[in-house]
This record gives sequence, C-alpha cells and structure tokens, in this order.
Amino acid sequence: MQARMKNPAQILPEALPALLNVLKATKKGGVPERTLELVHLRASQINGCSFCVDGGARNAKKAGESDERLFAVAAWREAPYFTDAERAALALTEAATRLSDRADPVPDEIWNEAAKHYDEQGLAALILMIGLTNLFNRLNATTRQVAGAGW
Repeated sequence: MQARMKNPAQILPEALPALLNVLKATKKGGVPERTLELVHLRASQINGCSFCVDGGARNAKKAGESDERLFAVAAWREAPYFTDAERAALALTEAATRLSDRADPVPDEIWNEAAKHYDEQGLAALILMIGLTNLFNRLNATTRQVAGAGW
C-alpha cells in the first residue's frame, strides 16, 4: 500500500502546528490522557482510519493502557474494563462521530451522562479531541496514509 500524497497538514506549513496546538489544549482540559487516547482510538475505528487506529493504539499503550482494554474498546458496552466516565466519553465519541446516524445526533441522554462525569472544561477537551480525531481520520483516509508508516 502506498499513500496518495503526504498528509495535507504536512504540505501546508501552517496547518500542522495549528492542529498540534489544539491537541495540546485538549490535554490541559482535565480529562485523563488514557481516556483521550481511548476516544481517539474509538473514533478512528468507526471511521476506518488504519493509520490513526495503529497510531492511537500505540499512543494509548505509551499512556499506560492495557492490552485487554485496547482489544475491547470497539465493544466497550459489553466489556467490563471501562469506568462509567470512560463509557460516557466513548458514547459521546460515537454520537459525535456518527452525526448522520440519527435525527438528534447527540441526544440529551448521551450529553447528560457525559456532563455527570466531566465539567465544562473536560467536555470541551473531549469534544475537541473527537473533532480533531475526525479531522485527522478524514485527512489520512482520503490520502490513504499507511498504518505504521509514521509521519
């Protein structure tokens, strides 16, 4: 497999630093890094971005994630490994990633559950991580970035 081109964020010199600054900001929102990595991994799985699934699993391992949890993140509802806060973050991730799947893309039930576990700053960090991950998924999938190839 070969990429169609470099990642667009690498080609336009001002794009990548801006995106990385948003990523840095998400890490200052009070959400545990492991949770942010699970959010990234789940959105990437949904979007079928092999580059981000591969990189996300590696980053999650570096953040201290266990193999059991990484293997189960795609089936988090049925797996016993996740806290209520992590489940709320993963539900929010799925809803905000699959916007066209329902008339009310992020129903109050999902929002309210996330809001029980995260304050406004934490919710902002989660939403930014979900949005940024979806952006990276679209950049990488469109240009067919190769999993494991790195930047």
